[in-house]
Amino acid sequence: MFVWSKLSAAKWMDAWEERFCGNPNLVIEYLKGGKSIRIKLYCGTEKEAAAVVEQWGGSVREMKGEEWTTPVAKPRPVKVRDALLLTAESGKELEAVRQEYAGRQVITIPPEMAFGTGDHATTSSCLRQLVDISRERKGTGWSFADLGTGTGVLAIAAAKMGADEVFACDFDPFSVEAAHRNAERNGTPEIRVKKQDVLKWKPRKSGYDVVAANLFSSVLIEAWPVIAKSLAPGGDLIVSGILATQAWEVFKAGAGEGLAFPKVIRKGKWVSARGGHMADLMGQVSTD
Repeated sequence: MFVWSKLSAAKWMDAWEERFCGNPNLVIEYLKGGKSIRIKLYCGTEKEAAAVVEQWGGSVREMKGEEWTTPVAKPRPVKVRDALLLTAESGKELEAVRQEYAGRQVITIPPEMAFGTGDHATTSSCLRQLVDISRERKGTGWSFADLGTGTGVLAIAAAKMGADEVFACDFDPFSVEAAHRNAERNGTPEIRVKKQDVLKWKPRKSGYDVVAANLFSSVLIEAWPVIAKSLAPGGDLIVSGILATQAWEVFKAGAGEGLAFPKVIRKGKWVSARGGHMADLMGQVSTD
């Protein structure tokens, strides 16, 4: 595994996110003082990293295995509705957080290299929608699939919010390992986590009541046929990781597979949406 890195002025952070189009292996760190940032991109091969250097400059180094469990930065706590609190704390600090927020389900996610600590706009939007859906489905015995799980935060949240069955998958083996560890540390070992390319996934015939796909736009467009098959009749679909400039193309491709998104949420340059099978959603349209 190799990491590409480059220093930049903080004012260009949005431009760097745009350049890498929501790539889940992108990490941006604020440096002391907040005027500069370090952009990092984790690459599977040296050739892939060298191609980034050729285009954007910067430097490349090979990573050591233990770096995948070394925190890059401790994110701030994230509150989701009045239901969840995400934190990076552990040990005595975690117990203090649980006591302070006794009315919320507390999820601890160390800031590993896998994507999804809850503070990014794409993940936080998914979490808010998941809380809303879980309340609507309370007592119904619903199932959940998390496609592109990263650290497993959405799968863990679903289990804590009442899902009877939770499946999570990711193409990245490091993400799968991180999701396994996080499921154990959050008391949700029943979550089934699998290394799986979503484009090659064959979902079960009965589908899942709720499906979340926090994937960047190009993957979503290719994955719509599989995602449509994975969603049970009457199911709720949460999608995110979509740049606003690419949203129309993404949703148009989804409509071609019989999916509709009556609730679209924009947060900065990112778009997330809640939808389902078109036949189940006739007449529902809203934006936020």
